[in-house]
Amino acid sequence: MKKPNFWQSLLLENPLFIQYLGVCAVLGVTTSLDNALGMSVIVLLVLLCSNVLISLLRKLIPNEVRIPVFIVVIATFVSIAEMLVKAYAPILYDNMGSFISLVVVNCIILGRAEACASKSNIADSAKDALVQGLGYAIAQFSMSIIRSFFGNGGWSLSNPFTGNQIFELTILPESLRLGFFTKAMGGFLTFGILAAIFTGYKNRWDDARKEELRQERIKAALKLKAEREAAKAAKLAEEKAKEEAEAAKNAANTAEAAA
Repeated sequence: MKKPNFWQSLLLENPLFIQYLGVCAVLGVTTSLDNALGMSVIVLLVLLCSNVLISLLRKLIPNEVRIPVFIVVIATFVSIAEMLVKAYAPILYDNMGSFISLVVVNCIILGRAEACASKSNIADSAKDALVQGLGYAIAQFSMSIIRSFFGNGGWSLSNPFTGNQIFELTILPESLRLGFFTKAMGGFLTFGILAAIFTGYKNRWDDARKEELRQERIKAALKLKAEREAAKAAKLAEEKAKEEAEAAKNAANTAEAAA
């Protein structure tokens, strides 16, 4: 049965629209591409570093205190990321505010530490972090693109280190903009629509896999039936050959006796 490739996993296992993890922060920061980019990079790096370190130490961490240890590891990397952003990208730090600190309690990072990193080797843990981190980034950019378009009339992206604008594209005039898309209500609406789209894609994939599995079972059953019929036919042929050989032997004995 076909398994999803790396890129399909970003959609089928999307932490936001399929698993509904880390929703609060996304609703708060996806009002602009700048915030979405910053949060995506921070979550991806923290997730990758924490997964790798926890996987490396998984055999040394007592099972009874594993959750507090995971939180300490995650909080350490979040603190490092926060200090780096504050030092080298102060504009981004001011825009995102407390959302950077809230990465510590992001369900995605702690959930992957418990579900994957604590049970897998470093390579698998790093791959899982990339899938979840990039999936989270896709979700954030999808929401920010929609909310920025309808709420601000277009998109803009700035250099997080210098604050210089990289590009700006305005499409909708102010008279056609829907300001509520930059508010909480617009975030929930955008999230619901995209979650429905992603869920529909996943349901189609699951249905296709179920149908593929059903076809494989049918093929396996037909193959087993054919093998049984072939074995039965071979047995009948063998018995018939024995009967013919016995008959030929009896005929030879009769002819010899008559002679």
